Amino acid sequence: MDWGYLFEITLTGVAGGGLYALAALSFVLVYKATRVVNIAIGEMLMAGAYLFFAFATTLALPLWLAIPGAVLGTGLLGAVIERTMIRPLLGEPPISVFMVTVGLGSILVGLVEIIWTADQRRLPEFMPNTPVTIGEAFIAPKVAYGALTAVVLIAAVLLLFRFWRGGVALRATASDQGAAYMMGINVPRVFSLAWVASAMIAAVAGIVVGAIGGISSSMGVFGLSVLVVVIVGGLDSILGALVGGLFIGLVEALAGSFLGAEYKLLATFVTLVIVLMLRPYGLFGTHEIERL
Repeated sequence: MDWGYLFEITLTGVAGGGLYALAALSFVLVYKATRVVNIAIGEMLMAGAYLFFAFATTLALPLWLAIPGAVLGTGLLGAVIERTMIRPLLGEPPISVFMVTVGLGSILVGLVEIIWTADQRRLPEFMPNTPVTIGEAFIAPKVAYGALTAVVLIAAVLLLFRFWRGGVALRATASDQGAAYMMGINVPRVFSLAWVASAMIAAVAGIVVGAIGGISSSMGVFGLSVLVVVIVGGLDSILGALVGGLFIGLVEALAGSFLGAEYKLLATFVTLVIVLMLRPYGLFGTHEIERL
């Protein structure tokens, strides 16, 4: 056993898992506040990445404007989606809202292919190319700096949840919508806030993922692994999103290195099945009890 190689693969897996955790945080944020399963999470990442591409390449804006512009633009998209597609379905069966997000994913893919075609494209370089080494282990610079970005953003989001008034309202609404109403919290506004914040986080994740592997209309496939992450960690658990992201990233790295790249997705879903057999609500998900 080459322990140095194993250490390097582990670091790469954990770094990649940080991006999964960031995208999973975007998913959990919406689910905790609104109980909506946003199956289009991968396409939301794609939208953020393509907006950055449009601002930086088509409009030739400097990076310090293109990145915030893409993040804010995706946040606006999240607000429009919540107001026009999600809010009218409040109180309807969950499957109705779920199918709306399925359709949303297809709409976003169609728009991207109409505007930019299905060809793969490269984002402008904005990450340092300095080699990153820990001990004797080497991590690809983009993966390492992408993971660092994820860590910083996750920490910022957690601090906002803890101390910002809007974050407190989000947590209160997620815990008990009825009690939040009685305390004077504008719950529909909180729903909109959750979608905006989720879309902005997804945009950052999409830009980083696109910087590493390029962008295309098939970026939604990344969302499959994100869904596995949130189910493994627990649909309504922020801690689960973080732990699940690191865990799935590690599983994929080990499977890809020792079994072959074609087994990465298989290993991910085998892990999902095993976790659900042992803990049907995920590692940190809330165990809901229904009384008949």
